[in-house]
Formats: sequence, C-alpha cells, structure tokens
Amino acid sequence: MSAMTGVPVLILKEGTRRERGREAQRNNIAAAIIIAEALKSSLGPKGMDKMLVDSFGDVTITSDGRTILDEMDVQHPAAKMMVEVAKAQDQEVGDGTTSAVVIAGELLKRARELMDKQVHPTVIIDGYRKAEEVALKKLEEIAIEVDPMDREYLRKVAMTSMASKLVSANKEHLADIVVDAILHVARKVGDRYKVDLDDIMVEKKPGESLMDTRLIEGVVIDKEVIHPRMPKRVEDARIALIRRAFEVKKTEFDAKLHIETPEQMEAFIREEENLLREMVERLKEVGANVLLCQKGIDDVAAHFLARYGIMAVKQVKSSDMEKLAKATEGRIVTNLEDLTPKDLGWAKVVEERKIGEDKMVFVEGCRNPKAVAVFIRGGSERIVDEAERSIHDALSVVKDVVEEPRIVAGGGAPEIEIARAVREAAVGLPGREQMAFERFAEAFEIIPSTLAENAGLDPIDVLSEIKARHEKGEIWTGVNVLESCVGDMEKLEVFEPLSVKKQIVKSATEAAAMILKIDDVIAAERMKPPKKEEGEEEKPEWKPPEL
Repeated sequence: MSAMTGVPVLILKEGTRRERGREAQRNNIAAAIIIAEALKSSLGPKGMDKMLVDSFGDVTITSDGRTILDEMDVQHPAAKMMVEVAKAQDQEVGDGTTSAVVIAGELLKRARELMDKQVHPTVIIDGYRKAEEVALKKLEEIAIEVDPMDREYLRKVAMTSMASKLVSANKEHLADIVVDAILHVARKVGDRYKVDLDDIMVEKKPGESLMDTRLIEGVVIDKEVIHPRMPKRVEDARIALIRRAFEVKKTEFDAKLHIETPEQMEAFIREEENLLREMVERLKEVGANVLLCQKGIDDVAAHFLARYGIMAVKQVKSSDMEKLAKATEGRIVTNLEDLTPKDLGWAKVVEERKIGEDKMVFVEGCRNPKAVAVFIRGGSERIVDEAERSIHDALSVVKDVVEEPRIVAGGGAPEIEIARAVREAAVGLPGREQMAFERFAEAFEIIPSTLAENAGLDPIDVLSEIKARHEKGEIWTGVNVLESCVGDMEKLEVFEPLSVKKQIVKSATEAAAMILKIDDVIAAERMKPPKKEEGEEEKPEWKPPEL
C-alpha cells in the first residue's frame, strides 16, 4: 500500500496475502461450490459412497455428509464455512447434512450468475432472506401432523433415514431397534415429549452380521469381571453402584510408624484385611450380589468379594454409571456406609460375555429402563463404523419427530413445493429482488434433480414431470429412485421430519449469505516448520491437496 506522497506504507505483515472485491468473492464462491460438488454424488438411496484415507492411512467408507467433510482436510477458509454448515445441521437435527451443503452450494452458484449481471451481493442476500421466510412458511403449511408415539410413522422415518446408507439392506430390523430405543427413553414434559440421546448407549464390536445388532434393555460395560473366581453370570441381580474407590482410605498427611517386630507388621496387615472384609460384609448385609465401582477395587477386597459370591467390575466410566442408575433404578452412592437396600438397582441378569477378543459385561432385563443400549455387530470394522453413523442419524430423526410430531414426504417433493411457493411470491416484486427469488427457487430444485441423476435418470425429464404433477395439486410427487420413476412419496411411505427440512433451509441460506457478504480476504503467511540441524536429512513436507 502507498500513501498519497508515493512513499510505501506497510500495514500488513510481510508475506500476508490479500484478495479484494470481485476476485475475493469469486474465489470464496468457487471453493464452497467445490465442497458441494464433492457431496452431490452421495445424495439419496442411489448415492455413491466415499473412501477417505487420512494421513495415518486409516480408511473410512461413508456416504454421511458430516463424516465426509470431517475427514477431508479442508484448507480454504470459505470451504471451511461449508464444513461448519454440515456440523451445525448434524448437531441441531442429526440428519440432512448432505442436502444442506448441496443447496448452499447451489445458492452460491446462482448468486454468481446474478453478480455477473451486475446485481449487488447485498440485494441477493436480502432476496434470499425473504425467500427463506416464504420457504419455511410453505413447509409449515404442507406438514403432516402425526402422533409422537405412533410406532409405524416413527419406523418409516427411521427407514427413510437409513435408505441412503450402507446399512439399507437391513433397514427394517435396525428401524425397529431405533424406535424401541427412543420410546424407552422418551419423557413427557408438559404436553410434549423430550428425548436425550445421551440415555442411549451405542456400543459396537465387529463380528457376526448386521442382523445380529440388538437392543439391550439395560447397559453394556466394556470391562471384565475383576476376579477369576467371581460368578460370571448373576440372575435377579441386586446392583450396588459405588462412586469412590473400594479400598482402605489412606491418610491425607504423611506419617511414619516404627515397627520393631514381625508380629506388629502382621497386626497391621490383618487390620487392613479386617477393614476390607467389613466393607464386603456391609455389601452382603444390604443384599447386593453385584458391585459396579467407578474407581479401583483393592486386590484383597476382590478376594473377599469372590469368596462371598459377589460379581464386581471396577473403573466403570462416569457416563456409564449415570446410565446404569437410570436403567437399573439404583442410586449411585459415594460412601459405602450410606448404602441401603433401597439404593440397589435391579436387573434380570448381569453376565460377562466374550465378544470376539474382548470380554464385556451385559446388564440386561431392567424393569423400566430409562437408559438402554444398542449393541451393533457387523462383518468388519468399516461396516460397524458406518452402521454406528447410520443409527445415530436414525435415532436423531426419530427423536425430532417425537419432539416435534410433524413430517413431510421425501424424494424432493418438499423442495419442489418450496420452489413453487417462492416463484409465486416473486411475482410483483421489484426487478432485482425478483431475480434473487427466482434463483432461490432454482437452487432448491437441485435436490430432486440430483436424486434423479444419482439414480441414472434424466434430471430434466424427471424435473419437468414432477413440476407438471405438482401444478395439478399432487404435492407429494417426487423421485422414486428405487423403481427409477416419478411417484407419490406419501404412498411409498418415504417420510422425513419437518424439523430437518426447516433446518436445511436455514443452514443453507445463512451459509450462502455469509460467504456472499465477504469482499476482502486477508490471509497471514503460514507458519514454517523449524529449520533442520546441520547434517539432518531434509524430508519432503506432505501437503494436502488445495480445495
């Protein structure tokens, strides 16, 4: 930069790059569009999977938008904003990440066309924001009210979510598990239901097949019984949940004892043993036959527990202890002296089982579990990982419907209705704003168009037919990708939560608006690695591909 006198005035640090005006906007839009294009082919039941290999060589195979973007080492700041859109979508409603990013990319592509016609970005942003309000209102109008406890609708929503995933062949079996899990932990608050997904433990182990995945009315603890002589299976289990260490309490200050004879030493050891025996006898007194401890258990105490026939597990995670309390209706106790028979949890069976190479403790058959576990099996590590992601999405969409019991049909039908409503609202608006509305409507048509393309259909023919049928009032007409034709998505029972669709509209519009508003990018120079010592071999630095 230079002052009026022609003398250069350095304001930015040396090595800093700066892009301004149209160039900055074009680069940001291009980066965001590349991210959207990368996800496009994974949309829908006929979408393709991505294989992602990280710098350690670990492989992830998935079609989940959030996971793909998490695993990609995205460098460009505007592209990183698109990754944040996927994260926000996933955290808020748990599904629809791919759709949100694809629509955001399309909104930016259409905005670029308007900018080439000298329409100012602010005008486009204002138009997009007004069109967003029209879109949300339309979704509210067409939504179908359902009973939040209606198993059939919840099952259909879960199956729609899993139809586009690797586990689609087993979606019926997994949907039943997901719905059962959500209904177990749903709590009525006023006239609505609330679901905390933290109450559902998802545990996975490779081996067997996806059909062996099951719901456990209780908790799975990834630990083993601490003593070989302890019972490995306890029926009618009365469970003590202890938070502190099961050992003799050490003094909080340093003390020195002078022991002069072996008898004195023996007396000390015997006294410690007696204290531990008393602790175990206290457990037996209150009727406990299973001990689950958050901290450690002394070896001598383990010996006495085994002698009294009490099964014990140590170092149980704090979060697992909370779930155990909810599942078994027990109370977590800090001091053993405070333990009463009322504090004990109950389970039909507590058993240690060998799963593959590992041993795990299953707490099953709880009376009225407020926390449950989904135990995922699958042919390989990759399959159980993808099954876990699919089940997370399915749990999230069923939770969304239980909390806000309104749904819409899928297959691109709601997006076509949004496009129609926005085009109708555009009539009578001032010229440039009308153009922004038109582009917003076109951007939402990318969903049915991409679904058709991924299914090997002609997107132009499919889109024309869907639009014609929507004009006749068939609002749930969409892309039937499984039969490669256009069909009524309501009759095909393809349903999605209204809250997911609303969040897609909000996330995509806000991301597009934020990227369009940037007209100046000032990027500091990257930090260089430290210099090598003399004689040390120079290794070529690996750089991720620029997006």
